Amino acid sequence: MNYFSSDFKLGILGGGQLGKMILAETRKFDIQTYVLDPSSEAPCQFGATKFFQGSLMDYETVYQFGKMVDVLTIEIENVNLDALDTLEAEGLKVYPSPKTLRMIQNKGRQKDFYVEKNIPTSAHQRFVGINDLKQTLEKNELEFPFVWKCAQFGYDGNGVKIVRSALDLIDLPEVECIAEQMVPFKNELAVIVSRNVSGDIKTYPVVEMEFHPEANQVEYVICPARINKNVADKAQKVALQVSEAFNHVGLLAVEMFQTENDEILVNEVAPRPHNSGHYSIEASYTSQFEQHIRAILDLPLGNTDSKVAGIMVNLVGAEGFSGPVVYENIEKIMAIDGVTPHIYGKRETRPFRKMGHVTIVNENMTEARKIAEEVKNSIRVISVQ
Repeated sequence: MNYFSSDFKLGILGGGQLGKMILAETRKFDIQTYVLDPSSEAPCQFGATKFFQGSLMDYETVYQFGKMVDVLTIEIENVNLDALDTLEAEGLKVYPSPKTLRMIQNKGRQKDFYVEKNIPTSAHQRFVGINDLKQTLEKNELEFPFVWKCAQFGYDGNGVKIVRSALDLIDLPEVECIAEQMVPFKNELAVIVSRNVSGDIKTYPVVEMEFHPEANQVEYVICPARINKNVADKAQKVALQVSEAFNHVGLLAVEMFQTENDEILVNEVAPRPHNSGHYSIEASYTSQFEQHIRAILDLPLGNTDSKVAGIMVNLVGAEGFSGPVVYENIEKIMAIDGVTPHIYGKRETRPFRKMGHVTIVNENMTEARKIAEEVKNSIRVISVQ
């Protein structure tokens, strides 16, 4: 099939920043791209060939959107899977498959899958709701501390909480959830695995993630991770094991813990381009977004090596600010060599909302990390007061 400068249509469910960065690649290759998103102000509204506003969870909306395209992909997992099942049964190519998405969409099911496939992960228990969890605590069948996660619809630190005592349970919603054993760890790592339709596989280098202590969001992504080769090899091996188990098409971002004993435990996965791969736009021979397009269209996978050390800094809304966004001191960071800001196109900011990211590239990792700190301390995402 001719994808380029043709009548071929690629569909994307979700019109957020990940979709926007995918569109940079489809525009480069002149691939017609249709996007569906519930918001009229979605970042993808300007870059798509056609943009459609509608619910991603509504069966008929997703089904009718899928009938307009030749290949359908996602930039968010929370979509109507029954519609994707029907479209796939009718012959539409859907990547990742609804079967893969169904396994990943529910974190309890995802954790059970790791246990079933002998993939190393932290111990967990599943609950229908908070009352069920409290009863288990009363029976001494669960111990503090643990990590509480809602089973579905969590994102960017939402739906995750460290529970150290019964007081931490007070404001948690009555939803299906899991309790994970607390894991003492040295580092949070990630590996992005790409797999095309023919089954060719490539992995990106192991990256290291530094999180905001309150928001539970990634603040820095560092590539390559500052770990020894044995640990990096182990992380790559585990990521490939996870990829093989899911048998996905496209990208699979595998988030992991490096324990104090240098074991690798899988935390969770995302079957799409991921925050941990944003550095690749400037630092890699093939960005994760181009690689995703290559994989789902069964094109040759690109070189995943890094050209230089890369660090990504997330730009999130500053605390205490809500309203029309202003990027304070952006000119200051743009004057620094090797610094590239990416603005996602969200006109309204609020505390901890992802508004953009900045990539720092440098041949020297120590220097790159130093500049990243300067960037983080300089730019602020605030609002007009």
